[in-house]
Amino acid sequence: MIKEQLLASVAKALGELGVDPVPAAVVIERPANPDHGDWSTNAALVSSKLAKTNPRELAQRLIGALEASALPHMEAIEIAGPGFINFRLAPTWLHETLITIIEAGPDDFAQLTTGNGKRINIEFVSANPTGPIHAGGGRWGAYGDSLARIMARCGYRPHKEFYINDRGVQTQLFGASLQAAKDGQPTPEDGYKGQYITDWASEMPDGVDPGPWGIERSLADAKQVLESMHVTFDTWSSEAALVATGAMETVLDQLRERGHVYENDGAIWLRTTDFGDDKDRPLIKSDGEPTYFLPDIAYHADKFNRGEHLIDVLGADHHGYVPRMKAAMAALGHAADDYEVIIGQNVKLYENGEEVKISKRAGTMVEIGDLIEAVGADVARFAYLLQSVDSPQTIDIDMLRAQAAENPVYYVQYANARIHSLSREATNRGVERRPIEMASLVALTETYELDLIRHLSELPDVLELACRERAPHKITTWARELASLFHVFYNHCPILRDDTPDDLQQARLWLAEGTRIGLAIALDLLGVDAPEQM
Repeated sequence: MIKEQLLASVAKALGELGVDPVPAAVVIERPANPDHGDWSTNAALVSSKLAKTNPRELAQRLIGALEASALPHMEAIEIAGPGFINFRLAPTWLHETLITIIEAGPDDFAQLTTGNGKRINIEFVSANPTGPIHAGGGRWGAYGDSLARIMARCGYRPHKEFYINDRGVQTQLFGASLQAAKDGQPTPEDGYKGQYITDWASEMPDGVDPGPWGIERSLADAKQVLESMHVTFDTWSSEAALVATGAMETVLDQLRERGHVYENDGAIWLRTTDFGDDKDRPLIKSDGEPTYFLPDIAYHADKFNRGEHLIDVLGADHHGYVPRMKAAMAALGHAADDYEVIIGQNVKLYENGEEVKISKRAGTMVEIGDLIEAVGADVARFAYLLQSVDSPQTIDIDMLRAQAAENPVYYVQYANARIHSLSREATNRGVERRPIEMASLVALTETYELDLIRHLSELPDVLELACRERAPHKITTWARELASLFHVFYNHCPILRDDTPDDLQQARLWLAEGTRIGLAIALDLLGVDAPEQM
């Protein structure tokens, strides 16, 4: 595409001017201000020292070399600021881009190779198996699954993982709470309450061990509700099963062999301060019981069997966890950047103008299943992906219930449905879309048309940025803007009207198809359906 052509031309021109090798920092990007042209490069700024001249002087020489090379679609090349070079292109570059998008289709357009097949293990959600997943946990599901989809399209091999904390006092209390409810007894102290305890207890067969049964019931509920919003996992890892294999003892021996473990006051400690932690951390308490940290280390060590790079998506209360686990992984010999943590912020839910409090143990909560039942899986998932995961989020359930333009997902899905409706109407009128090579795309000259193609052309860059910054919300933003541009185009540029010239009608039909391709890719990355009718 044009970006690659410009970069190759700039590199060739620099070489002709004696800048060899070309600095890796040379980039071609879109100016923040569209008035500055279609594309811009920093080549003169980052190469001036190698060329032994000032940036503006090098920029002027570069422009001369570039103009002599007869770049395609070029209308003007200008110097801006301290030495940026701006390119102004004829609309034909957008027409060519649309052809590229059409020919690639949804399978191949914006299909990147950045990841080079690197295996990535992403752990997200990982709620305790002591009840339904609350609506706030749905944010981690939508985020983690979309991040995996984005990374896969960028050439990585993501492996999605759910960690089951099925060991310890909390699961024992959960089982005891179920049994008490079944027997009509008071809830144990610090036990679990709520309607779901009553409902599940009524399902529990007589004579079963309530702990394991409750865990399986909780996991079945989690799988069902997460799958309803297109969130699936490749591995469900049980802490209890991992510990039963002796993984804790194995990893403790490895840490000992590496010289990072010591004893003090009857306890066994990991010297995490050697790797940047603020204090050393206990692995085995003085009573011989492991701390929560040791099985967590064993689990993360095990995850490296399913990925070269680990990503944990954790809640806002886990900031202190990060340096100690990074230290533990470093103590096991992994590189510092092999372990990555994304800290997400909590969700506040409002209904009827009031905040809905969430507490699993008290039994007062909005389950993710309740939210999906109220507004639909697509609406819930899209809502979770509207903002960066590291910012607090407020979700108004009443607003999400409204099937109107105020609801972001309906606005995007309506654009897709509108394109399919257009195609059906064209068929009804006997209007066939001729092959793209026979279409006269130069007929697309309106600002509404060119802005739409320009936005479509940005998807590969937005995708790469969303992957690099772990930011699915950038895809959401791009999709919303694409839908808006399409609706404006549709309202201002008649397609099937009798007075629309044939060549323009064909070009606009292909532009609608290009938009459909962009929407299909974006909605798939977001895990949201692309309905053909609404």
